[in-house]
Amino acid sequence: MKRLDLRYLAGVAAVAAGAALAVNLMDGNPGRFSLPNAIASTDVATLSPQLKALVETTQWLNTPPLTAADLRGKVVLVNFWTYSCINCVRTLPYLRAWAQKYRDQGLVVVSVHTPEFAFEKIPDNVVRALHQLDVPYPVAQDNDFRLWHAFGNRGWPAFYFIGADGEIAHAQLGEGDWEGTEERIQDLLKEAGSMKTPEPIGPIAGSGAQAAPDLAALGSGETYIGYGQASGFASPQSIAGDKARSYTLPDKSWLSGWGLNEWGLGGDWIVGREFATTSGIKSSIGYRFHARDLHLVMAPASLDRPIRFRITLDGKAPGADHGADTDADGWGILTEDRLYQLVRQSREVEDRTFRIEFEEPGAKAYAFTFG
Repeated sequence: MKRLDLRYLAGVAAVAAGAALAVNLMDGNPGRFSLPNAIASTDVATLSPQLKALVETTQWLNTPPLTAADLRGKVVLVNFWTYSCINCVRTLPYLRAWAQKYRDQGLVVVSVHTPEFAFEKIPDNVVRALHQLDVPYPVAQDNDFRLWHAFGNRGWPAFYFIGADGEIAHAQLGEGDWEGTEERIQDLLKEAGSMKTPEPIGPIAGSGAQAAPDLAALGSGETYIGYGQASGFASPQSIAGDKARSYTLPDKSWLSGWGLNEWGLGGDWIVGREFATTSGIKSSIGYRFHARDLHLVMAPASLDRPIRFRITLDGKAPGADHGADTDADGWGILTEDRLYQLVRQSREVEDRTFRIEFEEPGAKAYAFTFG
């Protein structure tokens, strides 16, 4: 289980003009994976195992439960995601546009929210995220990974295209190739007889964290802070798992002190398996990165106690390079469990030294992601 590393996708993009990593599932028939039974009635027993698992799901977050009748004869696009995953967040403008554009022609977009971090299992957190991210189509909560396993899924984000005949026509892992993806939707709608004339395929744009990444300038990849998956840690002290420890950042400039994609902690921290928590005031994290955007998944210890933080780039306020969750002076407020966009470079992308400092204890830091 993993998010698809965009450093890999950047290499794919350079060769294949941004095409996503696609997985064709076949069973002796090129380009198509046959399910045991097509959708023939509203009886759940007649559904394929994947769709049967879907309609038997009991926790739907923003719509009434889907039934077999809702899916019978429809083209169904099933998207696996989790709300703190930047790769997943960047797919939302496309899914939102397709759900609206093709709804009357028989497309049903279904979102399966399978959590990576513990806070993503809490329904109230996910419902809040759905509102903030503007997700209007049905969302099933998959805390036990039942739907994940039913589809044989392997990472976030993932897409499964099911024709009106009840067969999975295509599966895609990762973001990208959006025009090709919309063409696949149109092909399935034409096969179903619900699209007579193909709709024009035009560009779809997102804003803030939902904007497309700059793959050509991407030189940093997802980096976990919890000791369970941590890599690139470069503080002089070793990580003391689940214990309070004081850490130090280099005394001199990172430009000569640490290498690209190395990071470290400063001040008092308790590093757990999934995240690290500040245990003192003015605790900090530093990272040497190369990307247009820098995000950090964070959470306060209590939603009732927001925590102020400040970021710097190369030791200075970010100015025009601040992200959606920081201002030009670098200030931001940690208010809830989610992904925070801290940097969006407005200039030509180059190696930068990032630092975030928290004003008080109780800030949790999970993972860096880039775009």
